[in-house]
Amino acid sequence: MSKSTEETENLDLIEYLTQNNFLFRGLMSSWLTKYIAPEQMIREKLYSSRPIYTAFRTDTSLEYLYVVIHGGPIVVRSTPLDRIIAITYVGSCFGMQNLALSFGKVSRAFPSLVEAYKTADVVKIPLEVVKILHQESSIFRQRYGLMFELQEKFQYHLLNCSTYPPQAVAALLRALIYQERELGNQPQGDGVFVFDLPVEVIAKACQLNHRTVEQVLKGMTKIGLLKSDKATHSDLVQVLNPEEMKAVYGATRDKVSWWPLR
Repeated sequence: MSKSTEETENLDLIEYLTQNNFLFRGLMSSWLTKYIAPEQMIREKLYSSRPIYTAFRTDTSLEYLYVVIHGGPIVVRSTPLDRIIAITYVGSCFGMQNLALSFGKVSRAFPSLVEAYKTADVVKIPLEVVKILHQESSIFRQRYGLMFELQEKFQYHLLNCSTYPPQAVAALLRALIYQERELGNQPQGDGVFVFDLPVEVIAKACQLNHRTVEQVLKGMTKIGLLKSDKATHSDLVQVLNPEEMKAVYGATRDKVSWWPLR
């Protein structure tokens, strides 16, 4: 491949980031090219169910920020319950909490496995470049900090994930709705939130068994909270009414008339 072709592909990648990724959206491509050399952006394919890294290892930090450009989601599994505590989709990034920058310097937790639940394409941006962008752009700096806040709020929703199945599943969906809305990735043009969200991911995030999750999704579909479309991929969860989902999230056992299903 010629040098000019490589430069064109990388320029297109920068333009893609400025149009589709939360951290870079709206920034000038010409401005970014002053700080990101083509050879510094590393494209990599992350294969399903293979570890990417273990987060929060003692005295260990990452060398790259991961930008998800296709596929996924990327999940973080905590131990020893193997509970999923973070879900990252296209349009967002991961790895900030393990970079020696901003809140990453003081972010501490127990070791957790980071993996691609489904095969994903990412771009790895070196820490040195992220530091420069963080220093030079107040917009980048503000968004970078917001991503830490969103992670904390995601886990806060999961903390409110009761043992009552409808509320537990609603808590996860509310967490994703809030996260993707703040990132500017959703809703779709028709106001629907669409998530690639396999039953196993829901089960491990909510600490429920697969059969119970399937029954909750069936009930939510029956009352019109979710849309069932057999023509689409079976792992897609389409939330039609986020506000009604919020009501289920805040409901107590005697307020959800459709559970248990009969």
